Amino acid sequence: MAAPVSISRSDGRSGRRIPQILPAELSLADESGPKERTFTENVSLHGARVVTVRRWLPETRVLVAFLRNGVRSEGSVAYCQRKETGGFAIGVELSGQVQAA
Repeated sequence: MAAPVSISRSDGRSGRRIPQILPAELSLADESGPKERTFTENVSLHGARVVTVRRWLPETRVLVAFLRNGVRSEGSVAYCQRKETGGFAIGVELSGQVQAA
């Protein structure tokens, strides 16, 4: 496992993020839309940076299912950034409502 990286950002968010690629599934929190199979770039106690093919609006409620361990957590999109390689990366603030799939 990679070493935690301490990050302090200009928007006031900070924390220890662990660069970790984990297979995941991303969908709207109410599961009304399609599910996207994807992966994380890093994770922390309170969130994750998730790669996605579409643009997400900040504050959108999402459900992230971590496929290796079957854990699902609801959260809110904090930001959406276009990636140089195509697609987007979103920061998801997890609410702590963790449940087994």
